[in-house]
Amino acid sequence: MPSERPLNIPVLLGTTRKGRMSAHAARFLLEQVGKRERVVTELIDITKVSLPIDDAGEAIKDKDLSEKMNSADGLVIVAPEYNHSFPGLLKHVLDSNLKEYIHKAVGIAGVSAGPFGGTRVIQNCLAPMRELGFVTIFFDVNFSNVFTLFDESGNLLDPSFARRTDKFLNELIWMASTLRYGRENIPLK
Repeated sequence: MPSERPLNIPVLLGTTRKGRMSAHAARFLLEQVGKRERVVTELIDITKVSLPIDDAGEAIKDKDLSEKMNSADGLVIVAPEYNHSFPGLLKHVLDSNLKEYIHKAVGIAGVSAGPFGGTRVIQNCLAPMRELGFVTIFFDVNFSNVFTLFDESGNLLDPSFARRTDKFLNELIWMASTLRYGRENIPLK
C-alpha cells in the first residue's frame, strides 16, 4: 500500500558560475516535477549552501541541506559539464552528507553548450552517486546546445522537450516510491 504522504523530490542546481544556463534547466525540471501528483519539490541551489572550502565531508555539514536531504525520497541533480566532468563544488556539497542519501533515488540532468547534452557529466557522476548511497535511475535528461534551448528569460524554446522528460521523471518517481517503501518496511540485515 503506498504511503499517504507525498514523495519529496527536490531539484539540486549543481553549479555556482555566473550566467549559468543550468539554472534555466533546473527551473524547467522543478516545474515538471511540481506538476506530478503526490510529489513535492523545491529548488536547492548550491550557491545558497554555506560550506567552508578548507575542510570536507560530514565535518562541514550544512544543517539545512542535511535536513532537506534526510527528508527527501529522491533527488534530481542538474549539473553542467565542466571539462568532461561535473563541477568540483557540486562534489564538495554532496560529500558533506552521507547517511542522508542511502537507498534514495537520484536522476541526473546533464547540461552542455555542445551537442552531447552533458553526457560526460552524467557518466562521471555515476560512480560517486553509488558511493554516496544513491540508487541511480537508468534514464537521463540531456540539455544539449543549452544556449539555443532557452531564451534569455529562461523560457523553453522547444516544447517537445517537456514530453522527453516524462520517461526520466516516471522512472525517478517509481524508483523513489519503491525505495521509500523498502526503507520504511524492509529491515536491512
